[in-house]
Amino acid sequence: MEYRILGRTGIQVSEIGLGCEGFNGRSMEFTRELFEYAISQGVNCMDLYSPNPELRDNIGTVLQGRRENFIMQAHLCTVWQDGQYKATRKQNEVKESFEDLLKRLKTDYIDIGMIHYVDSVETWDEIANGDVIQYALEQKKAGKIRFIGLSSHNPIAALKAVKSGLIDVLMFSINPCYDLLPGDEDCENLWSEESYSKDLINMDPKREHLYEVCQRLGVGITVMKAFGGGDLLSKYSPAGMPLTVNQCIHYALTRPAVATVMSGIHSMEELRANLEYETASEEERDYATAFASLPKISWKGHCMYCGHCAPCPKGIDIAAVTKFLNLAKAQGEIPETVREHYAALPHLASECVQCGQCEKRCPFEVPVRNNMKQAQDIFQK
Repeated sequence: MEYRILGRTGIQVSEIGLGCEGFNGRSMEFTRELFEYAISQGVNCMDLYSPNPELRDNIGTVLQGRRENFIMQAHLCTVWQDGQYKATRKQNEVKESFEDLLKRLKTDYIDIGMIHYVDSVETWDEIANGDVIQYALEQKKAGKIRFIGLSSHNPIAALKAVKSGLIDVLMFSINPCYDLLPGDEDCENLWSEESYSKDLINMDPKREHLYEVCQRLGVGITVMKAFGGGDLLSKYSPAGMPLTVNQCIHYALTRPAVATVMSGIHSMEELRANLEYETASEEERDYATAFASLPKISWKGHCMYCGHCAPCPKGIDIAAVTKFLNLAKAQGEIPETVREHYAALPHLASECVQCGQCEKRCPFEVPVRNNMKQAQDIFQK
């Protein structure tokens, strides 16, 4: 298992984490079996949005004796009423549910307290100026929450939250189909057939900007819906053809600021398929060839950080240089941290000899040589 640092939190998380979706309504035996296997394979983190008391009890029991070695991302603003989940912004309900969470997990803290389901700017403004964020900050000060996070499907709302400085972690829906669509307060449009009824070209600029700002500010991203609820893996995929588990995971993990993919596991078979990513070959992980042939979607001219441009005869890490270039362009200036990371590369853009071999290999016709010139001009004045 490979591990990554979750932004400025400094927490080390496994590339593959557990989503809680598949554990809802399942037995203790099922929960224990999957947790035991996942932990034995190096998985050390989970996202727990559901307030289902039975699920919380099961996970608390399974994690007894090893809670300190497991990173728990759990959601505020979710309550259990009349046998079902409900989102809430009422402080008394948030407080009651959080206290129940700690009790049932048999712990006195959670690592990431995730403010749940913020898909509009108005909702974020209400939270940022209201009781919910104050409660979260109080719990952080008391040591019951180590870091504050937020979950969202809308890049516009998420970006405002990230820029506020109030959150350390963003949970966001990332996959190669959702990334093409503009921000929307109705997350159901992300999987609506109508949204993919016309040709789509290149990543939505607000989504790209969000990931790059998270990278710059040190806000780590945990990924939800990497498979679009399974849609991307089926013959009905909005991409026009089914993608593989490895391709979807690799796409998410190559986005700026992403640390882990929280996979919604429903069976041991699905768990094993996700964990096989860690031993998959470059060919099995490769999404670029598949994406370049999708019938209704085009990323022409857009760097996907896929690595097909390698190897450079001068040893330049073209994908890394391009990421830093995009970070600087998105900001409109060069943050000192980006400049330092660029300078630490073993080979810089100035070493490019303009041979063009990278462009011949690029599935998306990216003007790599021009990007290297821009990077040299920006970083090496």
